[in-house]
Amino acid sequence: MNWRHFIPFFDTTAMDWAVTPRLLRWLTFVWLFVGLAVMFSASYPVGDAIGDGLYYFKRQLIAIALGMILFNVLIHAPLRYIQGVSSLGFISLLGGIFLTTVIGREVNGGQRWFEVGPFLIQPSELIKPFLVLQSARIFGQWERLTWRVRLTWIGLFGLMLIGILLQPNLSTTALCGMALWLVALAAGLPYLYLGGTAVGGLFLATLSISIREYQRRRVMSFLNPWSDPLQDGYQLIQSLLAIGSGGFAGTGFGLSQQKLFYLPIQYTDFIFAVFAEEFGLIGCFAFMVMLIAYATLALVVAKQARNAIHRLVAIGVMVIMVGQSLLNIGVATGALPTTGLPLPLFSYGGSSMISSLVCAALLIRVARESSEASVSPISENPKIVSFAEARTRRMKPRPSR
Repeated sequence: MNWRHFIPFFDTTAMDWAVTPRLLRWLTFVWLFVGLAVMFSASYPVGDAIGDGLYYFKRQLIAIALGMILFNVLIHAPLRYIQGVSSLGFISLLGGIFLTTVIGREVNGGQRWFEVGPFLIQPSELIKPFLVLQSARIFGQWERLTWRVRLTWIGLFGLMLIGILLQPNLSTTALCGMALWLVALAAGLPYLYLGGTAVGGLFLATLSISIREYQRRRVMSFLNPWSDPLQDGYQLIQSLLAIGSGGFAGTGFGLSQQKLFYLPIQYTDFIFAVFAEEFGLIGCFAFMVMLIAYATLALVVAKQARNAIHRLVAIGVMVIMVGQSLLNIGVATGALPTTGLPLPLFSYGGSSMISSLVCAALLIRVARESSEASVSPISENPKIVSFAEARTRRMKPRPSR
């Protein structure tokens, strides 16, 4: 007897995938492998300085292994089961976000991590897929919910944004706020609600910048980094030098000069600058084409979705993956103020990597369930009988003879 017969909540016929989920899966793998290669190149000098050039690379491989386990579980699990645990995961990580402000480890002025042995866990990164799931679940059935449930979850979403802002992490707060707002917009919520939340978000961002001096200095250095080239403008200037040095075809893989302790945090927030230097305009253009293809496929999945919740999950994942990538690129190229936002599937960081792979898996799962060529429901396959169905059959009374 096949072991799959005893797992009723898993979709086990992966050979019948349609074109869209197949393309999304391969696009995710290409994104991941290119990002891993660039992270290896960007982090090697820093690792070599501490005695092991592969130090960050090996730790990233561990995060990828954990993320791929979750990735493969999620692309084979029906979305209704995943949504069943989304509220619990969201609330748990919300508590973790506030806990980091008390006992979290401080790194580069931000208190956003828990230290677990040799690893750092960042709840504000891990909460992103749960935010997508829960916002899609709430906004997707908004009209059927009572005002008590609506206000409860709006309050929880607001607490999440406030908690991330207190760490402080303005960039992640802005990204999560934009994801919530765009999911609500796609759900068709009244413009009065959307306008009010947009004004509130702008007020919080302005308040945060006004009371934190380092955020004000970042904004000023973004407007004119050469006014203070050795302090606030140093990072952006080095990033622009790296991108400009790449030229049309790049310096070649592993041959970046700016990563040799000129460009700070070159393997996390500014990894795109190293990528642009080594692969040039051609590489940047190819990466942008890949992002456009990913966003297009996500919109196709959203259009083909069978219900509102699935459609909103696809849109939310697109905002997190593609929107965050564009924000990171905007920072590296000087189009946006300098912020600490990782490039999905590129930047070093276990929490970011796992969160990105989980988000990608959710989009692929929605694509599978939305496609006409996806696997038939378990109840329609005579070879696969769930425990619940078998038990129901056994309990049916037999006709008397």
